[in-house]
Amino acid sequence: MASLHLLATLLLILGYGRSVIAHIIDEASHQTTHYSSNNMIIPNHTYRPSFHFLPSKNWMNDPNGPMRYKGMYHLFYQHNPKAAVWNTAIEWGHSISKDLVNWFPLQPALTPNQPYDIKGCWSGSITILPNQKPFILYTGIDHNNHQTQNLAIPKNLSDPLLREWVKLPNNPLMKPTLGNKINVTSFRDPTTAWLGHDGFWRVIVGSQENEKGIAILYKSKDFLHWIKAKHPLNSAKKSGMWECPDFYPVSTKGKIGIETSVDGPQVRHVLKVSLYDTSHDYYLIGTYDTTKDVFVPDEKGFDKDELYLVQRYDYGKFYASKTFYDGAKKRRVLWGWINESSVQQDDEKKAWSGIQAIPRTVWLHESGKQLIQWPIAEIEKLRGHHVKLHSKVLKPGTLLQVSGVTPAQADVEISFQVSKLENAQELNPSWKLDPQILCSQKAKGGFGLLVLASKGMQEYTSVFFMIFKTNKKYVVVMCSDQSRSSLNHKNDLTTYGAFVNVDPAHEELSLRILIDQSVVESFGGKGKACITSRVYPTLAINDKAHLHAFNNGTLHVKITRLSAWSMKKAKVN
Repeated sequence: MASLHLLATLLLILGYGRSVIAHIIDEASHQTTHYSSNNMIIPNHTYRPSFHFLPSKNWMNDPNGPMRYKGMYHLFYQHNPKAAVWNTAIEWGHSISKDLVNWFPLQPALTPNQPYDIKGCWSGSITILPNQKPFILYTGIDHNNHQTQNLAIPKNLSDPLLREWVKLPNNPLMKPTLGNKINVTSFRDPTTAWLGHDGFWRVIVGSQENEKGIAILYKSKDFLHWIKAKHPLNSAKKSGMWECPDFYPVSTKGKIGIETSVDGPQVRHVLKVSLYDTSHDYYLIGTYDTTKDVFVPDEKGFDKDELYLVQRYDYGKFYASKTFYDGAKKRRVLWGWINESSVQQDDEKKAWSGIQAIPRTVWLHESGKQLIQWPIAEIEKLRGHHVKLHSKVLKPGTLLQVSGVTPAQADVEISFQVSKLENAQELNPSWKLDPQILCSQKAKGGFGLLVLASKGMQEYTSVFFMIFKTNKKYVVVMCSDQSRSSLNHKNDLTTYGAFVNVDPAHEELSLRILIDQSVVESFGGKGKACITSRVYPTLAINDKAHLHAFNNGTLHVKITRLSAWSMKKAKVN
């Protein structure tokens, strides 16, 4: 009932009358009761996050169609309503929020019930057309397992929750044919559309031809009749299937976000693809040539032989991401799916699988060469008891416990100043410049934080920096090491790594970590590098977990600032 009270409060704040609210609450209570009564599994909530988004039960993957509409945030997501494992007959789950932190579940927006989507309503996006009309473009899987693009619109625009969506009778609007030679099983995940100067809407759909990944471009005057362009927006010969593409503008003048159709001299564009072959999200910054309708990246493309040189949103578990423009706060917000690292049998015991990362504000760094990501400011309202530390030197071999917060549910910010850099480890020219390899094979010590650590150090997850020297310069690598995170060795215990573009001779090294039971989201260099991991300790659970700062390298390190907060539980579905 607390969630119904939250919904009533949201509607009241948004200015809806009490009679309207009463009607909505009455309908929602019936839906909630029906949903709960069918829950025949007693789930294991040991590892269930407390302030990350996930449904009440069962499987979730891609975020779909996030938007802010008439004062309410909406998140749709790929959901299997029947089990904690993926199934092709997926539906669009739907939740609403006033603050992107607390969420109320609604009925599914899309379910497989038409010939063109009978085997699944797969991923897609929302575009808000003039006169505040949100349209869903999504991928449907037909009875032949062919992939098609379809349109759904709200049944009632006066409904503040947009609970019911209607599929158009002339679906599918885009489909593979003998004439267009589109791969029938690799044609999915339409983006948010943008409006060109010529009055035509444009959208891209991910695809592949043999090993070639493609962002197929479509154009439409009325959003109903779509024509495939003669050439793709972008492609790469050796990259495989491009899933969940995203294409959006970023400003060269600070952190402010801009609407998806904006273009001009102070605008660059970002093309993101989720590569099926690697299960990672990669992005390129470049120029959108509106005359030729092509995206020209500043750096090399998504060729798999050089992917380790291509930038990623996140160097851990983070996939099928999607951004939206939040006009109320003039920001671009990034969502991303974090899958489990546990085996399927354990997921079924939990009765849930998959979470969404904390939404991140994303903007172009002043250099113009990379994106910066930072958790949305709203998450900070969950901060509780606060401890802080200033000017503490960590000599080599030092382990410093941080007490006074809940280590399994915390927000931690720490900054380091490094001296005697001449003693840094040499970067061997023969090493492949892959940060994951450097973290897992070349690490000879570092400094950072041990999170979700057990009392006897049988379990811990280590998030730390390493500094290498080469040609009178320094290379900083951020690592997230899960190899000791759990005594349950059935879990994925991969070590992740990312380069951080900072100069330790002139800058402090900053690290922020959001810890939430089984998820560790790390932001290095004030958002220049991000690594997300899933861990399932058997000993370091709840109040048995510990938090430490450490230095096991050869350099002298000074903590210039440490702030840690216990995090309250959000109301999520």
